[in-house]
Amino acid sequence: MKLPERSRIRRIRAPLLRWYDAHRRDLPWRHSRDPYAIWISEAMLQQTRVETVIPYWERFLEAFPDVGSLARADLDQIYAVWTGLGYYSRARNLKAAAESIVADHGGQLPETPEGLATLKGIGRYTAGAVASIAFDREAPLVDGNVVRVFSRVFGIREDSSRKEIVEGLWTIADILVRGPRPGDLNQALMELGAILCTPRKPDCGACPLRRDCDALARDDAESLPVKKKKAKPRRMRAIAVHLEREGRILAVRRPEEGLMAGLWELPGGEIGPDDEARDRVCELLGASFGLQVRGVESVGRIEHVFTHRHLELEVFRSRAEPGTRVRRRDHVGHRWIRPQALLALAHAGPTRKALNLLGVTNEVSARAEGRSRR
Repeated sequence: MKLPERSRIRRIRAPLLRWYDAHRRDLPWRHSRDPYAIWISEAMLQQTRVETVIPYWERFLEAFPDVGSLARADLDQIYAVWTGLGYYSRARNLKAAAESIVADHGGQLPETPEGLATLKGIGRYTAGAVASIAFDREAPLVDGNVVRVFSRVFGIREDSSRKEIVEGLWTIADILVRGPRPGDLNQALMELGAILCTPRKPDCGACPLRRDCDALARDDAESLPVKKKKAKPRRMRAIAVHLEREGRILAVRRPEEGLMAGLWELPGGEIGPDDEARDRVCELLGASFGLQVRGVESVGRIEHVFTHRHLELEVFRSRAEPGTRVRRRDHVGHRWIRPQALLALAHAGPTRKALNLLGVTNEVSARAEGRSRR
């Protein structure tokens, strides 16, 4: 990749900042100078829409107002506030990083991208974002929005996932961020990609960089950035059982590693591509949880797409034989709870869809949804 001339890169700095000053969205974390609050916002914004994050960020800071309170919190307390936001590894990483900040950094976030990058869950992008926005450091960042803006403005028509291209984009970001207001500059880049330089139908007429944009001149903005075709997610099948005993159902917690790590779900397990799902219910509940069941009733099927897997989940109702005790094989916890209570525990999308199929609703979940629409 041939880098654009330094003067051309630097030329877009002033119009970006002018546009940002006039058009930036009024987001709550932009009113804060607290590095902790800014860090939490950046963690939540990974792979999640801004509109979704706002109420979660507000509730999280109410529950854990500083790094010390986050470090002291039990993981289940953190999950209770995080539930519904998804990608729960972010919550686990936040707690681990908070513990490290308290133990190794005197309770204060490191101010440099190098220092921030030593913390659990903070990669190159987040380190640059927090260092520049919270500490006014001249630290570059590159995310999906920035890749799109740079690819179009500078006419980069090579696979944006290639290591050489990735490093070239970071070099452009590093040249651009040098100077006054590095945090605002980085936010301006991301803002431009989020609201004008969008993947489809970019609003080129309103773009502050339109006079310098190679893609606009060649009329191929929607074809950039160039990306290699993603592999199709691997298909997998599993069963989930609404297993009732004396008005309560069994909820089980997954191991702390692997898919949906540490989250709560209905008991069940993976089955083969040619298995008859109903025939496997008794076998799986016996082998994985030491339970005997009766009255297996099919409820239906849901599908859920993860990054690398396409899950087909068949849902059943059944009853546990009286007097049998749960003997877990792989799961790390279990509870007999009211059906609605499972929705208040940290759970993933497939469990939420299964409970919806079962007709399970939750007043706690409904209140949380109402707050998220404020």
